[in-house]
Amino acid sequence: MISTWGSKAGRMLRGQSAPVTYGLIVVCCVVFLISPVSGFNPGYGGGDRLLAAQQAYFERWGVVPVELFSGVPRAALGPFTALFVHGSWLHLLGNMLFLYVFGAMVEERMGHLQYALFYVVCGYFALLAYAAAHAGSGQTLVGASGAISAVLGAFLYLFPKARVTSLFPFLFFLPLRFPAWVVLPFWVALQWLAAGQGGRGTGVAYLAHLVGFSLGFCYAWGVYGWRARVKGTAPATEGDSQP
Repeated sequence: MISTWGSKAGRMLRGQSAPVTYGLIVVCCVVFLISPVSGFNPGYGGGDRLLAAQQAYFERWGVVPVELFSGVPRAALGPFTALFVHGSWLHLLGNMLFLYVFGAMVEERMGHLQYALFYVVCGYFALLAYAAAHAGSGQTLVGASGAISAVLGAFLYLFPKARVTSLFPFLFFLPLRFPAWVVLPFWVALQWLAAGQGGRGTGVAYLAHLVGFSLGFCYAWGVYGWRARVKGTAPATEGDSQP
């Protein structure tokens, strides 16, 4: 996913490891595979039994806004555990692709421990913000999208000139390469427009995406300031147009 980089900074980053990013990907994949959602665990049965197991799984490990703000102690862990739960193969693969593409460089810039805390805290508050905006809802919310959106926000601030290869459906999925400062704000605009559709969308928590992205960008700006930006030719990164 990462092409050859021409700058010294790019070569340095490319040669480093990102154990937190790769560890998060492994954990999310393992959790999904052993869950009733993957369909690989025969112990959950099939048909109505499997659907019931999936619903119970989401309610136990996801965020249920009405429970979160009703004083149920266990519900306070929901925004944390939901970061490792995904609702479908497409949901999982899309999120993990974006985490793989953008996470490693952000982790190298922040450091492993700081990046891990950043990921969890931003993801928690992104889901919490969505739950607060839908406090009366009993619909479960799962996924790492809020945390990964925070990674995208930090990436935009730290690597604004990085070239991102994206696939745009309205351009017949032609792979086009643009700087991050073009692609990621465009992605934010799409999330904003989708969030404005209210409950008429596909059930995706676009508000959590917006909150996560804002938290990530503001964190990078507040902690690193102008000194953190990459100098010279930016590395090239490839990814989809939307997580």
